[in-house]
Amino acid sequence: MSQIEITIEGDTRPTFNAVRNVFHSLWKTIEVGASLCVYYQNEKVVDLWAGHRDRARTLSWEADTLVNVYSASKGVSSFAFACLVDEGKISYDDKVSNYWPEFGAEEKQDITVAQLLSHQAGLCGVDTKLEVSDLYHWDKMCNLLAAQKPYWQPGSASGYHAVTWGYFPGELIRRITGKSIGKYINEKISNPLEADFYLGLPDSEMFRYSPLIGPNHMRRYIKSEEEKLAALALKKSPPAIQPKLTQVALMNPPISPFKDASSSAWRHAEIPASNGHGSARGLAKIYAAMSNGGHFNGLEICSEEALALANKLEVENTKDLVLGTTIRRSRGFILNTDACYGPNPDSFGHAGAGGSMAFADPKRKLSFAYVMNQMQNDTHPHRYKRLIDAVYECIA
Repeated sequence: MSQIEITIEGDTRPTFNAVRNVFHSLWKTIEVGASLCVYYQNEKVVDLWAGHRDRARTLSWEADTLVNVYSASKGVSSFAFACLVDEGKISYDDKVSNYWPEFGAEEKQDITVAQLLSHQAGLCGVDTKLEVSDLYHWDKMCNLLAAQKPYWQPGSASGYHAVTWGYFPGELIRRITGKSIGKYINEKISNPLEADFYLGLPDSEMFRYSPLIGPNHMRRYIKSEEEKLAALALKKSPPAIQPKLTQVALMNPPISPFKDASSSAWRHAEIPASNGHGSARGLAKIYAAMSNGGHFNGLEICSEEALALANKLEVENTKDLVLGTTIRRSRGFILNTDACYGPNPDSFGHAGAGGSMAFADPKRKLSFAYVMNQMQNDTHPHRYKRLIDAVYECIA
C-alpha cells in the first residue's frame, strides 16, 4: 500500500480552507493528478491543483492541465444546444425529423427534441457491431442512428444514451448552423468566456494533456472504517442484475481508458457525449455562467429563459433501462438526484465515468468542477462528493 506525497498548489478564500484540506486528503487514497475550482457569488473562491499528469509520476499536474472528462462533456454540449434554442433556430418541442428527415425512419418521425436529449428516444445504441474507430466518423454514426429502430417505444421510458447521445445535439447543430458542435462550443461558449474546454483537442493544446489511468491501476490504500463496512455490505449483498440494454449502450464498442480514450485519434475527434477535454478552471467558469442565468461578468452567453427551458424536468421516478437506477433528467443535464449536487434540488450538471464532475447551483450562484486522471470503479466512494460536502459546509 502506498501514499503519494504531494504539494497542493493554488488558492482558496480563507472561509474555504476546509475544502483545501479535503482535497489534500484525496492523495491518501487513489488520487494521482487532479484540479478543483469553485465559483461562489461571482467570485472564484477555490482554485486548487496537485499531483502528476502521468502514471509514472514524472510530469507535474499544472493549473491548466487538460483531461478527458468523459460524460461531463454532456453538460457543456447541453449548454451549447440551449444557446441554439436561444437564437430561435429550434425548439425543444419540435420534431427531430423536421430538421433531420432521415431520422424519421423506423417510426421515429414523432420523436421530439426534448425526448431525444432526455434519453427517452430508445437510441442508446445500434444493432451494428462497432469499433472505437467508428465513433470518429460523424456521418457513419449519424446514418446508423437515423436508421436504427428504437429499443423501446420513444417517450415511454428512459435509458442512458452513454455515447450515442452526443451525435443528436451535434447533428442538429450541424444541420442548422453548418458548424460542427465543437466549433459551435468554441464560438458560443469557450472563446467568449476564455474557458479551457475543447470538443476536438487542437494540436496547439496537446502539450497540456494528461492521459487517463484506468481503474485497474488504482493504488491500494488503507480504507476507512466506513469504506470497510460499505465493502462488506456489498460483498454480502446479492449480485446486481444488469439490465439487458447495458451491453448495448456501454459495451458496443468497449472503450479502454488508456488505449482508446487517451489516443491521439480520440483526442482529435468530436464525440460530444464522451470526449470533451477541459480543466477544472474551464468547466467551473462555464458553469459559473449557468449558475448566473447564462451570464458571466457582464457577458451574456445564453438567456435565463433558454437555460430554464434546457433544465425543464423530463424524467423522474422511473428506473433507467440502461443503468438500473433512478435519475432526474432535464434536456441533457442531470438534475440534482439524492443531493449529489448539494442541498439545492434545482442544481444541475453532469458527471463523467471515473470521477470528473461539474454542476451549477443557481440558488447560491455557485459552480463546481473537479477533474482528475485516475479513474475509479463503481465500488469506490466518489471523491467529488467529499469535496462538494466540504464546499457547502463552508457556506452554511
